[in-house]
Amino acid sequence: MPLGLIALALGAFGIGLTEFVIMGLLPEVAADFAVTETAAGWLISGYALSVVVGALFLTAATTRLPRKPVLLALIVLFIIGNALTALAPDYGLAMVGRIIAALTHGAFFGIGSVLAASLVPAAKKAGAIAIMFTGLTAANVLGVPFGTFLGQQFGWRATFWAIAIIGVVAFAGIALLVPATHDIAPTRLRDELGAFRSSQVWFSLTVTVLAYGGMFGAFTYIAYTLTEVSGFASGMVPWLLVLFGLGLFLGNWAGGKAADRSIDATLIVFIAALVVVLAGFALVASNGPATTIALFLMGGFGFGTVPGLQSRVMGYASSAPTLASGANIGAFNVGNALGAWAGGVGIAAGLGYTSPIWIGAGITALALVVMIAAATLARRGSARPDTAGAGAPTATNPIPVAAH
Repeated sequence: MPLGLIALALGAFGIGLTEFVIMGLLPEVAADFAVTETAAGWLISGYALSVVVGALFLTAATTRLPRKPVLLALIVLFIIGNALTALAPDYGLAMVGRIIAALTHGAFFGIGSVLAASLVPAAKKAGAIAIMFTGLTAANVLGVPFGTFLGQQFGWRATFWAIAIIGVVAFAGIALLVPATHDIAPTRLRDELGAFRSSQVWFSLTVTVLAYGGMFGAFTYIAYTLTEVSGFASGMVPWLLVLFGLGLFLGNWAGGKAADRSIDATLIVFIAALVVVLAGFALVASNGPATTIALFLMGGFGFGTVPGLQSRVMGYASSAPTLASGANIGAFNVGNALGAWAGGVGIAAGLGYTSPIWIGAGITALALVVMIAAATLARRGSARPDTAGAGAPTATNPIPVAAH
């Protein structure tokens, strides 16, 4: 395994930690800045919205630049953003720090996915992307509990200083371990935008929004489900979330391995399994042991789609995959927002704390329908310019080859 993938995974770990760890520190942040918890929550929402902006516009603005230097510059901004958050004397500057860090998120994963794929042979590209995204899953399994503990013991600012230090280490790792010879040749913005003429790119982005939205529709309000429906004590929730994180970790690994054999088949199987798991979860949510199993499987099948979804959009974007890759990272966050909104609608309508899970199952079922349609059209029209460019997945070659 190329050591550069480990460096990219470390960067992903730091970025994932930045996004998720604040959820466990909101009470401390709100008290420090003397704001309501709702206002403190905008440090999460503002981050998510900024991810989408950065994924599109920062990626587009850097298409003519070599990828490795761009990635290093993004890490520098990431460090600055977290350091500013840690130093912020008031809520406004803390939000600015969060936005700066968030703007690097989508571009880092978008460009990093392309760079990770370039480090390995064509038949292992999805697996390489999965290794990079392992850093994101590790942030959930290990980073968030440790970061929350650190913030509770030494103040929430200590956690963001620790994240900034992780950024410094990631910068050094990428600088030293990602070979310049494997960098991707710069592309023109016109070529990158041309990738969106592919109907399969739009199919892939739609599946990403719906599949990820379905899982996060269920996950956003999971603490209420676990305590109010399943009967767990609130002190058990962090440990149950670690179990969910383990599912993410294993699902990411398994999904990457499977997608290297067949992307479309893997996505159809994993999304279908996620629909079944979510529906089953909603039915057994009042049973503690069954809930723990469903929570693990939800994480596994939900995140198991990520390497395939990222590889698919890159493959159909052909020789200019970077902006499409960044757009797909934005699509994950759009799905996150969609799922959270839809789940909230169910609760507000008085449908109970299992309603977000049912709604998530419905959204995921839509993703399955779109994915089956996309795969069917790809098999029928793989030779057409609008569905399969050079290096795009086809019925006979399901592995995307991002040209360098």
